[in-house]
Amino acid sequence: MKKRLPLSERPYRKGVGMVLLNAEGLVFVARRIDTTAEAWQLPQGGIDDGESPRDACLRELEEEVGTAKAEIIAETEGWLSYDLPEEIADKVWKGRYRGQEQIWYCLKFTGTDGDIDIDTEHPEFCEWKWLPVTELPDMIVPFKRALYEQIVDRFAGVAADLTGRTP
Repeated sequence: MKKRLPLSERPYRKGVGMVLLNAEGLVFVARRIDTTAEAWQLPQGGIDDGESPRDACLRELEEEVGTAKAEIIAETEGWLSYDLPEEIADKVWKGRYRGQEQIWYCLKFTGTDGDIDIDTEHPEFCEWKWLPVTELPDMIVPFKRALYEQIVDRFAGVAADLTGRTP
C-alpha cells in the first residue's frame, strides 16, 4: 500500500469554477447530491489532460448544469485555491490532493430556466436556485468560505453591470 504524502506536501488539483448569472444578475447555486448537509455550491470541476481552462469551464457547465447556453464574460486573473480539512482530505480524490487551485469564470446565462437540467448523465446536484451573488459565502461549506468571498469580490460588480443595480 502506497503511503500518502502529508497534506501540506500534496499538490493542488487544477480545476475551474463557474459563476453563472441570469439576466437579473442572480447566480446559479446547486445543492450537492452526495451529502445530507445543506451543501450548496457553484458548479466546478477538474481540467482534463490537454484541455484549456476555458474549454473545461464550458464542458463542466454542460456536464453539471445540463446546458451550454452561456457565454463567458469575465474570469479571475489568476488561480484561486482552497485547502481541504484534514478530516476529509484522505477521502476526497483518493487522498492525492491538498485542495483545489482554480480559475473562475463568470458566465452570462443566455437560456431560460427550462434549459437547466441537473439530471445529467452523472448528476452531482439534487436541487438548484438563483440568488444574489453577495449571499454566496453564507451558502458554502466553511472551508470554502474565503474562496467564495474572493469570488464575490471579483464578480459582484459584473452581476451589477448586467442589471444596472448595485450588488
